[in-house]
Amino acid sequence: MDVVVIGGGVNGVGVARDAAMRGLKVALFERNDIAFGASGNSSGMIHGGARYLTYDPHVTESSCRDSGNIQAIAPHLLFRIPFLMPVRAGMGKKVYFHLLDAFFETYDRYQPLKRGKPHAVLSADEVRRLEPTLAGDLIGAMSWDEWGIDGARLCIANLKDAEERGAKVYVGYTVEAIERRPVSGEPVAVRFRDRYTGQSGRLTTTAVVNATGAWSPITVSLAGLRPVHARVRPGKGIHVVYDRRLSNYAVSATAIDGRQIFLEPWQNMTIVGTTDDDYYGDLDDVRATSEEVRYLVQGVARVLPEIRTARVIGTYAGVRPTLHAFGKNEDALSRDHQVIDHAPHGAPNVYSMIGGKLASYRMFAEEMVDILSMRFDLGVHGSTHITPLPGGDRTVDAFDFATRTGVDAVTARRIVYRHGSRAERIEERMLRNPREKMVVCACEPVTEAEIRYVIDHEAPRTVAGVARRTRLGLGACGGMRCAARCGQILAHERGLSPGEGLKQAVRFLVRQARTRAVGLGPDQARQEALAIAAVRAELGLFEDRGEQDTDANVPSSGGAPISGMRWT
Repeated sequence: MDVVVIGGGVNGVGVARDAAMRGLKVALFERNDIAFGASGNSSGMIHGGARYLTYDPHVTESSCRDSGNIQAIAPHLLFRIPFLMPVRAGMGKKVYFHLLDAFFETYDRYQPLKRGKPHAVLSADEVRRLEPTLAGDLIGAMSWDEWGIDGARLCIANLKDAEERGAKVYVGYTVEAIERRPVSGEPVAVRFRDRYTGQSGRLTTTAVVNATGAWSPITVSLAGLRPVHARVRPGKGIHVVYDRRLSNYAVSATAIDGRQIFLEPWQNMTIVGTTDDDYYGDLDDVRATSEEVRYLVQGVARVLPEIRTARVIGTYAGVRPTLHAFGKNEDALSRDHQVIDHAPHGAPNVYSMIGGKLASYRMFAEEMVDILSMRFDLGVHGSTHITPLPGGDRTVDAFDFATRTGVDAVTARRIVYRHGSRAERIEERMLRNPREKMVVCACEPVTEAEIRYVIDHEAPRTVAGVARRTRLGLGACGGMRCAARCGQILAHERGLSPGEGLKQAVRFLVRQARTRAVGLGPDQARQEALAIAAVRAELGLFEDRGEQDTDANVPSSGGAPISGMRWT
């Protein structure tokens, strides 16, 4: 291989795609799953980042610019999110209101880069007509817009394009060592192990790109380098998920410590986010806590009190690989990115990608591959900004899709959103085998045809992997109605035993239950206990299996109670 990329987040798959497009032989290794880390656990926006204007305007400019590029290559994955920032009456608030107006006038200069609309100044009456449930004595509000996206689907699209251009993809494989020449220090090979089968191997390479995000200091140590050679300042961000769209507008709010947080309508649910705290825990097991949930809900409730009675269906958490700086508050850390060449550390042709944002991943990947292009003397410029991602080449009408296949319009719309023009490949499966039109997950909804398609073409190795690609089980039921059937389909497609399919389903259900537990009130907790008992009886889980919350089929060390409720 010319290049081995370690890490299946958006930066890693972006590099794999760009490098493959320029003619390099590429292999990508991901130890957990594609979009397992920050890329699949973000706020789901490719936004410009208005707040960065105050201390890092370069990040705002690059994010807006690359947001426009991403819209051009993956139009099917984008949806507009209008924001409201209500301003309450009080001492000095009118002056603050005018200052906000001036601030957003500056942000408007960047809006054309991402096809955004200019901000609007709304009176109190106007903002209440838009969102009647807003609390407090309001002066008015500022309104602007950002773009929403499914980060996991963006990663998968980049991965598929790389693979179809010749890249080798290893999902569920952990890199155990980066071998280097004794004198020059250049990489010669990576040693890897399949976390599911235990089989190991060795792949020769000329260059290695460390795109493992918050894991970067650990990854460089595999090459014999010191962790400080790829230092990051990991920042944990959590989100709370509600079962429906509570508003058609994202609403900005202020937390108790003065941080800006938000409520955001995202696809067919609502997300409240986000925290930003230094993180020192297990990067493979990042979870929200009940204290973090209360912090977010308390802040949003000051603006939208009805959030307290809404139904929480889950939480999720990720760790940002923020550029390291000592002494700064987490919110003040730069969201810029940096390519570290480890030649000064004695390891030429080994590189680490540090920092970055979902909104500017393509630009970051291009910068990395520009360096590789010089190294291999390719003389080829990047074209990822004008080359559509798989599914983004043309538009498929969801209503025509529904008519041709016989599925309902909502199901058709969700398939077309996730797959773009490649929804027609799922349509082909439905027409060949009408049984596959059956909806397995009614919340999203997800059909059997889509599940079998992603298993065949998008490399999931677990039920959780299927969920990342389809959103199966991520709706109101938490997988209780669909995980078992998905496990059966996965076992059938992968040639696994029925028992292994059931284990996969149980692992997913345990994981989902744990994400919900920290956000439940007393009434919902009682409902949860009844639902778990019903599913346990349905699946025949009467002995302690000790299933862990993990994507890999690795030995378990025993289960733990979930908020006082055991699955097994």
